Amino acid sequence: MKAEQKVIKIIYLSIIGNTFLAIVKGVAGVFGNSYALIADAIESVSDIFSSLLLLFGIKYANKPADENHPYGHGRAEPLVTFLVVGFLVCSAVIIFYHSIHNIVTPHELPKPFTLIILGFIIIIKELFYRIVLKKAEQTHSSAIKADAWHHRSDAITSLAAFIGISIALFLGKGYEAADDWAALFAAVIILYNSYLIFRPALGEIMDEQVYDTLIQTIRDLSKNVEGVLDTEKCLIRKTGMKYHVDLHIIVAAHITVKEGHDIAHKLKDHLRKELEYLANVLIHVEPNQ
Repeated sequence: MKAEQKVIKIIYLSIIGNTFLAIVKGVAGVFGNSYALIADAIESVSDIFSSLLLLFGIKYANKPADENHPYGHGRAEPLVTFLVVGFLVCSAVIIFYHSIHNIVTPHELPKPFTLIILGFIIIIKELFYRIVLKKAEQTHSSAIKADAWHHRSDAITSLAAFIGISIALFLGKGYEAADDWAALFAAVIILYNSYLIFRPALGEIMDEQVYDTLIQTIRDLSKNVEGVLDTEKCLIRKTGMKYHVDLHIIVAAHITVKEGHDIAHKLKDHLRKELEYLANVLIHVEPNQ
């Protein structure tokens, strides 16, 4: 299965899961007098819209290169990630506002059954996080990694709600707002996770060199090709789920131009065979001294 198909499949899974959980959280929050659960439902709704954005972004980012986009359309992926971060920030602001309002407004204690709902949600969302993150690492997709962190932030906000409701129920009258303080804490966690998602996507747009492990792998593989004595510069830029490599290699000074050209092509084919996520490899030949 191609990386794009794996990613699309996992996004559909996220949409279905978040739709189901948003309904469960919303209903339980309303009937259970828990704004922390309602806040959780709001985040899940934003996750649904962000997943739909991701679906569009992934499909567009994987369009083949054309005359106007010789490096492909992969940069659409981090741009969509920025929109996803926007949804998260808006959700946090909404939750923050309503939490403050509820803290200063007297209301009833949450219902005990909400703890059972939250326990179920925490387990499901943590499982989703692990599944989606694994796919993100396999496909090298920053957008899917953002989706994974959505699930983790959802698990954290649900855990905060669980703690807040437990305090409110255990201590009783006078502690009704513990649930709302939990929602407030959840909003802060969402904002922090938004930064964690935003920072790598920004680095991708700015061609930040953060691929030391991949560079070392490319250097090691290059030395396995006959005629390559060593490597010099190795620059990498990421577009979507693919990487573009600029590599300088050292070859014997006495060989012909054609022999150097053949070594470069052999190396390019070798690297793309071993690392299927490489989109293109531009090789510059340097003579040894």
